[in-house]
Amino acid sequence: MYKRWSGMVLALFIVFQWVLTLTRIIKKLRKHAISMQTIHKWLGAISPLVFYIHSMSLGYGYLLLLSYIFFSNTLLGYFNLDVIKNNSDLLFKGWMIAHVALSIIVTIMMVFHITIVFYYK
Repeated sequence: MYKRWSGMVLALFIVFQWVLTLTRIIKKLRKHAISMQTIHKWLGAISPLVFYIHSMSLGYGYLLLLSYIFFSNTLLGYFNLDVIKNNSDLLFKGWMIAHVALSIIVTIMMVFHITIVFYYK
């Protein structure tokens, strides 16, 4: 039961990170985008701790791949343009594309993992 509850917390944590995207694309929510970006960064910063609470090992097979992509995306998030102090438009676009692409992959793999876990339990 511990893995299921901690997995649910981690899944909700990952899904909540997508709220930043919603605040940016929905006009009524744009006024919250700046404050949501701050929350997004802080939650992203502590996400490895939440991951560790759920699983203390990286797993194997697709779970190892999921772990690597998750941590790569987190590391990429740590080095956002606020941290590296660069205003290059090309660098920002490349960083954003990589971060969003890895986030999409993590989300898809998370859904796959949840499906497998509940199918076999």
